[in-house]
Amino acid sequence: MDTKTRTLPALFLSHGSPMTALEPREAGAFLQRLGPAIATRFGRPKAILAISAHSLTREPVLLAAPRHEAVYDFGNFDDRLFTLRYDVAGAPELATRVAALLKAAGLPAHVVADGGLDHGIWTPLRYAFPDADIPVLPLAWPPDWTPAQLFALGRALAPLAARGHGAPPLSSTPPGGGPGATRPQGPAEGVLIVGSGSITHNLRRVFAGGMRPVAEQPATPESTAFRDWFAARTATGDWPALLDYRRQAPHAALMHPTDEHLLPFFVAAGAGGESAPGRRIHASLTYGDLGMDAYAFGAGADALMDDEAAVAA
Repeated sequence: MDTKTRTLPALFLSHGSPMTALEPREAGAFLQRLGPAIATRFGRPKAILAISAHSLTREPVLLAAPRHEAVYDFGNFDDRLFTLRYDVAGAPELATRVAALLKAAGLPAHVVADGGLDHGIWTPLRYAFPDADIPVLPLAWPPDWTPAQLFALGRALAPLAARGHGAPPLSSTPPGGGPGATRPQGPAEGVLIVGSGSITHNLRRVFAGGMRPVAEQPATPESTAFRDWFAARTATGDWPALLDYRRQAPHAALMHPTDEHLLPFFVAAGAGGESAPGRRIHASLTYGDLGMDAYAFGAGADALMDDEAAVAA
């Protein structure tokens, strides 16, 4: 297989509770397989563009710092979480390229020199890419955008995943431009687009019995119905239903009292393309209600699903 000509799939990963970073369970084991599977199937990503449920702004903002560290954006959890690190290079050149793609699609985009990775980013990346050797660019986004608007945002990002000499080069123009800025030809983009959230996310139900719920609880019927509805509609490309999930999916408001943890799904889906397959490549649960499902979108989705099926067999 010539990995230089393959397009990376876009991903939606459920990061779950901050405790996922200490208690990997089935989802952590999946993420540990996912990084090597991506490298084997598609080649090592040149950079990771991360869209997390915990980085929210009024308009899209690219955090173009030259380096990032883990941000501990939570409280009342195990003190060991605050000792975990994920120090990784940023991607300021990629920020300029992404901003140009968004503006070309008629979408607002801002580039700032700030850094930091919220736990929705560093938790899955510590498992999937533990060496922290792939630059990361966080894209903060507006939680009041509709699924259709976020799908369009993802569609604007789709060219980043292409790998091969036909892909547009990254720009070396610094954020905001400036005197002496150059735009040399570069290698293929090969950017891995990752939306991070949770396929179900009702923390009131999770913590109804206290701040230390038992992870090994049986699945609630409401969570199962919602998750299976999403998997079935994604597999058939039923985008009208998915974009209207709030009215059509079973128990939608119960599983997502607010939907910021689900909306990154639509960015990843848009990046994969409306006509391309979407696949649930991992399904597991914690605390009975909190789904840890993962999805892949685009031409490479089937390959990752096949890899997971082989592990299960």
